[in-house]
Amino acid sequence: MNPANLPFDSETMLEGLRTWVECESPTWDAGAVNRMLDIAARDMAIMGATIERIAGRQGFGGVIRARFPHPKQGEPGILIAGHMDTVHPVGTIEKLKWRREGNRCYGPGVCDMKGGNYLSLEAIRQLARASFTTPLPITVLFTPDEEVGTPSTRDIIEAEAARNKYVLVPEPGRADNGVTTGRYAIARFNLEATGRPSHAGATLSAGRSAIREMARQILAIEALTTEDCTFSVGVVHGGQWVNCVATTATGEALSMAKRQADLDRGVERMLALSGTTNDVTFKVTRGVTRPVWEPDAGTLALYEKARGIAKSLGAELPHASSGGGSDGNFTGAMGIPTLDGLGVRGGNVHTLEEYIEVESLVERGRLMAGLLATLE
Repeated sequence: MNPANLPFDSETMLEGLRTWVECESPTWDAGAVNRMLDIAARDMAIMGATIERIAGRQGFGGVIRARFPHPKQGEPGILIAGHMDTVHPVGTIEKLKWRREGNRCYGPGVCDMKGGNYLSLEAIRQLARASFTTPLPITVLFTPDEEVGTPSTRDIIEAEAARNKYVLVPEPGRADNGVTTGRYAIARFNLEATGRPSHAGATLSAGRSAIREMARQILAIEALTTEDCTFSVGVVHGGQWVNCVATTATGEALSMAKRQADLDRGVERMLALSGTTNDVTFKVTRGVTRPVWEPDAGTLALYEKARGIAKSLGAELPHASSGGGSDGNFTGAMGIPTLDGLGVRGGNVHTLEEYIEVESLVERGRLMAGLLATLE
């Protein structure tokens, strides 16, 4: 099977992808995510897959597991793992409308990672239309909560990965047309400051501002950043009335490191910030964590297979470890050969200018088809 001969068509792919992108699916809107999962489930059912719906928990949407017909169904095979949630609130489509400008196509979540998910299904569809039976059975798992650290579905992802020989993750490709063979460790933290209320006009000095303490701690947290471990505060909420000294303020912080030991030290430093100063209590609690994924022999062998396929298609395929977590952190850390960053090329993810390079739909679709057709 030569994937170069499969009749991928970017215009046809864009037409299908548009339906996905215009079904907005922000993580915290379980109903919206479930609507997106319904669309994907219907598409895969038409392709002949057996669809299983797994109910969501912790306020998140559900999970879809699709198994495609295969003589060896039930035996260890290939897991394609992707998330259908995005960071874009419902209504973003009015600001970031689906539009094409030359080789770029814009839309919320088009790059991270609906484009990669869609091209993965197109690869399966093309192989089926060519009446080609892959050496291994294929399972697709679409999840609802990756953008917030995968708190509700990590166990499902790890359990499904353990049943398979390989994991392919169609997160966005690297800017150099590369793929990802490792991911940095990531820890999230919840921050809470508790002060003492008072009237901000009449009795200002009697109060103790939680907002003031949170602001002080934000500077302290971000000052912890080194080359080995970074710290950032991305969410802050505080106060209720401008004429009251704020009693509470909350926030969320993120830490990332290339090595697990560096992250572990960073976690210790963050937790040590808890305490009471000037009658204001500051509390740091640990949130969800992604383990470091360092490439092992199995992952590098999988990469070499992909590199050979890319070369046959006339493309170089560099690889590297990447910042920014994915569900590949979990499967790679388990020691299961995992290849990440197999999705579309694009840019400005998580912004109002998120786009894909249209030509990468076909290019990466052929690469995915080549992997599915040759892995054994």
